[in-house]
Amino acid sequence: MIRRRSHPDASVSARRTEAFTDGVFAIAATLLVLGLTDQSLGSPTSNSELAGALRDLSHPLFSFVISFLILCLMWVTHVRQFEYIARVDGLGMWINSFRLLFVVLVPFTSSLNTTFSELLLGRVLLPVNFFLAILLGWVQWVWAVRSGAIPDLTRSDARRMGRAGLSAVLISAVVLALSPLLGSIAFLLFAFDGLVTRMLRGGNDPAEALSAPAAGDVGGRG
Repeated sequence: MIRRRSHPDASVSARRTEAFTDGVFAIAATLLVLGLTDQSLGSPTSNSELAGALRDLSHPLFSFVISFLILCLMWVTHVRQFEYIARVDGLGMWINSFRLLFVVLVPFTSSLNTTFSELLLGRVLLPVNFFLAILLGWVQWVWAVRSGAIPDLTRSDARRMGRAGLSAVLISAVVLALSPLLGSIAFLLFAFDGLVTRMLRGGNDPAEALSAPAAGDVGGRG
């Protein structure tokens, strides 16, 4: 089923908030690569020396990939939310703005994680950054439910989709708790996001969308 990109009756504030958020996520994801370009390969003079220098970049590369994928996970959540959010008031804009504050900090905290991984703060600041950004994404959905910004969803569907976002919050909290011991490896726990979502009886789609026939259904997007 091909779903619509945004609510068909979205107000100007909702469309502009959505577009601005898309741009910030794109810039933050792009800036992540600067953490790799800042790493020195030295002055290798042979293929073996270059291969060794590249192996030394394994941790920065791992941190880059993990940070990029989690940013993509957060952006997917943003996209799904704005498929149903029809309007954004002042409070909603500020919640979204504070979430984006932590999104744009990800390249910085990711570089700290790479450069100072042997220090506690170096290992912890990136998980803290992601936890706060993911938490605010869930808070934004709670705001949308309580403010009536999602007119097309039933209360049960809205709560069901909220539990899907809550799973990421819980996983990011566990990652934060384990990061002093495991460092960036703790982020691999996000691979269990789908499992935790099912345990919480959450989902990314309304119940009626799951039961609707897929053939010929374009879900509002041509």
